[in-house]
This record gives sequence, structure tokens and C-alpha cells, in this order.
Amino acid sequence: MRLSFLVLLLLVTTASVQAQPGTDKSQLEKERQEIQKELKEIQTLYESVKGQTKKTLSQLNVLNRKISLQERYINSISREIRSIDDDIYLSEIEIYRLNRQLDTLKVQYARSVAYAYKNRSNYDYVNFIFSASSFNDAVKRISYLKSYRDYREKQVGTIYKTQELILQRRKQQLVRKEQKNVALETQTKQVQELAVQKKEKNAVVAQLKSKEKELSRQIAEKKKKDRDLQNAVLAIVRREIELAKKEAEERRKKEEEERKRAGATAVTTTTAKPTAAGATKPTATTPAPSGEELAAAAKRTDPTRRPESYLDLNAKDIALNSSFEANRYKLPWPVDNGIVLLKFGDNKIENTFLTIDNPGITIATPSAGTNVKAVFEGEVRGVYNLGDGMAVTIRHGKYFTTYSNLSTVSVTKGALVKTGQIIGKTGKDDEGNGGQIDFIMTMETKKIDPQGWLRR
Repeated sequence: MRLSFLVLLLLVTTASVQAQPGTDKSQLEKERQEIQKELKEIQTLYESVKGQTKKTLSQLNVLNRKISLQERYINSISREIRSIDDDIYLSEIEIYRLNRQLDTLKVQYARSVAYAYKNRSNYDYVNFIFSASSFNDAVKRISYLKSYRDYREKQVGTIYKTQELILQRRKQQLVRKEQKNVALETQTKQVQELAVQKKEKNAVVAQLKSKEKELSRQIAEKKKKDRDLQNAVLAIVRREIELAKKEAEERRKKEEEERKRAGATAVTTTTAKPTAAGATKPTATTPAPSGEELAAAAKRTDPTRRPESYLDLNAKDIALNSSFEANRYKLPWPVDNGIVLLKFGDNKIENTFLTIDNPGITIATPSAGTNVKAVFEGEVRGVYNLGDGMAVTIRHGKYFTTYSNLSTVSVTKGALVKTGQIIGKTGKDDEGNGGQIDFIMTMETKKIDPQGWLRR
């Protein structure tokens, strides 16, 4: 009884473990495809900076990004190898179980054959039937003999089926072992490539450290450009808030006057004489307000409530803000092919005390002149020149997106844009090797990490 319980527990455990890898394999494959796509995109940038005599900050950023992707790719392969090992182990358990089952079936079949052979004279088919005491007894004996023959045939069929299952499992094992060998070869190749890249990175870091003053000057220039860009964006946002505040105040005064006039009209109506006995004048009907309009009106007219945002008071902004927030992690990238060189926030330069506080994300493209697209519908509220490139700021309700370092701009202030609409083209990076844009997101004046909103 205890042995049967252990066998049952093993089968249940095997089934539960086998049910998991299907999902894990698909997730692993999806992750690897995404990494391979990013590696392909960064390869062009990597080739353009590889082997340059002058080591630059952009070169270090490209190498860091490629190394990070290589490490993720290697880790993904390691997880795949572990998954293959798990499959092979589970197959071994299944083959062992099937062999035990096959041995049991063979023993049972051998016993039934030996029993039939020993008793072949006593249970001769014809004698067995004709020795029946009645016709019904003879029919039962015929039925018994048929059932016994079917049972023997079923035993043979089960043995063949079990042997076939064992063969299939062994073939699957051979396939998985071959897949493991391929994965190990790929991993070895990637590890060797990673080692080469780390050597090149160390050389770049060493040269940059020896030129820390020059690097510090480059970072100071970027900080100034970022400060100018942020000031321009803040000026636009504050202007929009003031305009919305003024509009909300004017609307509030207008609604207050309408309420006073409505109250005066009501008083006059109650004192007026009816035109005829039982007669009433027809009143004009107005369409019922929508839910968004009711919500906007409640925010405007509640005297005890201070507005959280003047850019979230009218029906249009409420709908736009709600739609923008619903698309978190779904917004398209501003360029089709690009990689993040500098992430949002602090970016520390290795082996130095220098850091870059990035107000958004810096995206590199294989070449300048790449199309830049709006990540969401909205209204262009600023088109301006920062000296070495153009910038566009688009308002999406209380959210704003800014696209800087553009070589050309194809929209004008006040224009309404759709999601994915081309608004300009990327300018050159600092060394003129490829394209680059700075992408900034804010909720009013608060900076937001764009990678927390863009499609992954």
C-alpha cells in the first residue's frame, strides 16, 4: 500500500512539474527574441564607435548597453539550459516508470500464457463448451472464452504501446540533448564576445578617467543643455496652467451669473399669472449631460474642493488624461529603431565621481534624420530652438512629452497631432556618429521616467 502511494505521489509530482515548462519556455523564447532584436539594433551603433581612437562618453554608453544586453542574453541561455536539464531528468523518471510498468505487464502476460498452456487439455475449446449443463451455461462459457482471448490481446497491445512510449521518450531525450549542446555552444560564443567587450570597455574607462577634466566639461555642457531644456518645458507647462486657471475662473463666474439669472427667473415665474385656466407654456428640453461633463462640472462648482489640477477640469482634459493613463506601458516609442543610452535620473560614470542627472531618456538611433513620432495624441504647445537643435513639446491633458535635439520639425504650435504622427527628425549625437534625441515626460511640472510608460 505504501509503495503504491509513493508511485502515485511521484506521478502527481511529475505531472505538476511537466505542466509548468510550457509557459516558461514560451516566456524564455519571447525574452530571447526581444534581447536579440535589441542586440541587432545596437550592433550598428556599436560598429560605428568600435575602434575609434578618441574614446568618448557616447562610446562608453553604447558599450555599457551592449554588455548589459549580452549578460541578459547569456542569463537567458542559462535558464534555457536549466529547463532542458529539467526536461531530461523528468524524461528519465518517466522512462524508469514505463520500464517498471513494462516489466509488470510482461510478467502478467507470461503467467497467463503459462497457465493456459498447463491447462490446455482440461480447457479444450470444444470440450469446454459441450460439457455445459445447459444452453445458457454454454453461452456463458463462449462469452468467457471470448473475454479471455480479448484480455490476452489487450495485454499484448498494452505491452507494444508501452514499448512505443519508451522509444518516443528516448527520441525526445536525444532531441533535447542536441538542443542543450547548441545552447552551450551559443553561450560559450556569447561569453567570449562579452569578454572582448569588457576589455574594450575597460580601455575606454581608463582613457576617460585620464581625461576626467575634459569629461567633466562635456558633462557640464550637457547639464547646461538639460537645464535650458527643462526651463523651456517648465515655462510652457506653467503658461498652460495659468491659461487653464484663467479659463476655469471665467467659467466659474459665468456659471455663477447663470445661476443668479436662473434664480431671478424662477421668482418671476412663480408670481406671474397663468395665461389660461390649466394651460402651461411648453418648455424647451435640453440634452442630458454626459458623465464626463458631469464630472467636470462637479470639479468646477464644488466650492469646498480645491482643484488638484487646472489641467483636469474640463471634459476634454478629463477624457484625455484618463486615456493617457490607461495606456501606461503601452505608449509607442518615439523612434522605430533606437536604444536607451542614458536612463532617467542619475547615470554614474564608472571609476569616477562624475554623474549625469538625466531629466528624461537619451535615445540613440543608427543615423541622424530618423523619423520622430508623437507617442500619444495631443496639441503642440511649443516649437523652439535650443541653439544646437530644435525641440517640440506636446500637451496631453495634464501630461506633456518633449522631443529634443531634432534636426527638422514638421509641426507647428497649436497643431493637433495623432499617436504615431511624424513631428520631426533626429539630429546628430555629440560626436556626429549617429542620431540622438532626448525624450522627456512630465505630469505638469513633475518629471516622470518615460520607460515606465513606453511599450516594453
